Amino acid sequence: MTEDADRKRYITARGFRVLQQELVQLLRVERPRVTREVATAAAQGDRSENAEYIYGKKRLREIDRRIEFLTKRLDELEVVRPDPSQAGRVFFGAYVAVEDEAGTVTEYQVVGPDEFDVAAGRISIDAPLGRALLGRREGDEIAVERPKGRVTFTVIGIRYDDSAAP
Repeated sequence: MTEDADRKRYITARGFRVLQQELVQLLRVERPRVTREVATAAAQGDRSENAEYIYGKKRLREIDRRIEFLTKRLDELEVVRPDPSQAGRVFFGAYVAVEDEAGTVTEYQVVGPDEFDVAAGRISIDAPLGRALLGRREGDEIAVERPKGRVTFTVIGIRYDDSAAP
């Protein structure tokens, strides 16, 4: 096995719920709807020139691939829940407020690669900033190389709260 295959795949409880909901949506809503559309299109006759039929079959293959991926992925993932002993230090799942050199304050949550969304403030534990934040305490300074150049952040707040709905 490769090192990557042996590595644990971590996810927050919120991220796990989001993936489960996507799987349920695909299985119960999306796939049955597209299957009905394909059946309707097939009943119209010549399938070789029927765009609705061709697109529908393509969409079904995409849905089936995603269902297969999510099913396997959910089995591989380990949900990490905040531990009270982590208070005051940055670990997986932490919400971290940082201040950059210009005084701009931003809050990020350190999450797994399956749930990162920079626009929503969720950064991957594998990203340079995510790695740099691990184990830090309030007041710690970290330097991170970005495409725009090196930037220094100061950790100004750490909290754990995974009770928020997705």
